[in-house]
Amino acid sequence: MTRIHSSRRPLVVGIGGTTRPASSTERALAFALKGAQEAGARVQLFGGAFLHTLPHYAPETRELTDEQHELIEAVRAADALVIATPGYHGGISGLVKNALDMLEELRLDDRPYLDGRAVGSIVTAYGWQAAGTVLTSLRSIVHALRGWPTPFGATVNTLETRFETADTCSDPKVVEQLRTVGRQASSFALAFGTQQSDAYHAVEQHHAVEQRESVIAQS
Repeated sequence: MTRIHSSRRPLVVGIGGTTRPASSTERALAFALKGAQEAGARVQLFGGAFLHTLPHYAPETRELTDEQHELIEAVRAADALVIATPGYHGGISGLVKNALDMLEELRLDDRPYLDGRAVGSIVTAYGWQAAGTVLTSLRSIVHALRGWPTPFGATVNTLETRFETADTCSDPKVVEQLRTVGRQASSFALAFGTQQSDAYHAVEQHHAVEQRESVIAQS
């Protein structure tokens, strides 16, 4: 297992769930975030109950609710995300899509939408038919938001796999797959953050050299 060693632990935000309490989708997301924690990240989970409080996103409405602000600010601060959705009739759920639509509020940021962030993808479905289709759809949405889908995305067939409690799953292989999603999100966040830091210091050093040369030329 790769563990992050950094003076600043990356923040991985999880978004997902259904309107049903203790859904398989939300429990799968929680296992993925445990993987992110194992890799050294801080985590924050926005589950189904929270997502259910969000009004339908309307870009023409400038007054946002406290819950909308909370989600937007968390994603703004995030170094990586993990998104979990059930597969409903061949697509992601409206509950999760509505939350992702709210990221339009990040369009004017220096780091707009999900730019520069690794995003892990998880799909739960009652059977295999929807799993692959919805995973592809979710990855396409991440691309549209300028995010980087992690190489590994997890699909869970809830017809075969049960999450009896928040801490138990009937299939250890599924648990490992979910934790892999979280670990990859953490690892990519650290790697990209290091590159950003190196690039920043390189630019600052270049500016310092230019200033010294300008002073010498004027003296």
